[in-house]
Amino acid sequence: MADISLIGRSLGVTTAELEKGRLRFFAKSIGETDPVYTDETAARAAGHKSLPMPPTFLFCLEREGRDTDHIVEGIMGFDLGRILHAEQSFTYHRMAFAGDVLTFDSRIVDVYDKKDGALQFVVSETRVTNQMGEHIADVRSSVVQR
Repeated sequence: MADISLIGRSLGVTTAELEKGRLRFFAKSIGETDPVYTDETAARAAGHKSLPMPPTFLFCLEREGRDTDHIVEGIMGFDLGRILHAEQSFTYHRMAFAGDVLTFDSRIVDVYDKKDGALQFVVSETRVTNQMGEHIADVRSSVVQR
């Protein structure tokens, strides 16, 4: 069972490089048809320095390099068989492009319950910066245990 004492706890810092092949694959897998996400020439013609990162790709990268089972079971105290991904939101501050190295600094920002404790929620926020320390985005995520 999650406890409010978790608020403020760091979930660690990870990094990931935005590779062109992965960006293209992700864009195709989500049905993106704008060629700026898959064709370097089209991206440059649109004024980008390289292929731009599709917005929701941050969700994939944020999880890389983390032991999510340990976070859910060991830190949050949740049973993996009883959890659901409840919510995800992104606030963007600038674009990221192929070749950028992103840093993800995550922490727990809220713990609460609903239905007299039948549903327990843990909310985390991740600050995303690039290799130059520029603020790229904030990712907010909620996990619920039923």
